[in-house]
Amino acid sequence: MTTTQGIRTVLHPVADLEAAKAVYAALLGVAPQTDSPYYVGFVAAGQQIGLVPNRGPQGMASPVAYWHVSDLGVKIAEMIAAGATEKESAHDVGGGRLIATLTDPDGNVLGLIQDN
Repeated sequence: MTTTQGIRTVLHPVADLEAAKAVYAALLGVAPQTDSPYYVGFVAAGQQIGLVPNRGPQGMASPVAYWHVSDLGVKIAEMIAAGATEKESAHDVGGGRLIATLTDPDGNVLGLIQDN
């Protein structure tokens, strides 16, 4: 069984990206590190906080915490064997970063990230 490296990324779906950007900048006390029409990302205290407009391509209904793992494929297989269901299959979101989402038996969304 592989272990996780903890939750270091949380994505928040937002309706108004500019308004949310101002609120999160005030909360975190830093300017966005990434600022584009499809994603605004902050790094504060070792955490990556992302804003995803219009529920994003994954149709986010609520914030999703992403657990960082060393081997995404192995972790997905372990979780499915334990009863999780794949929601968003593993894919590259740029720079070799792989993400996927699964749901637990109660429907809670669990994000996974593998950085290369």
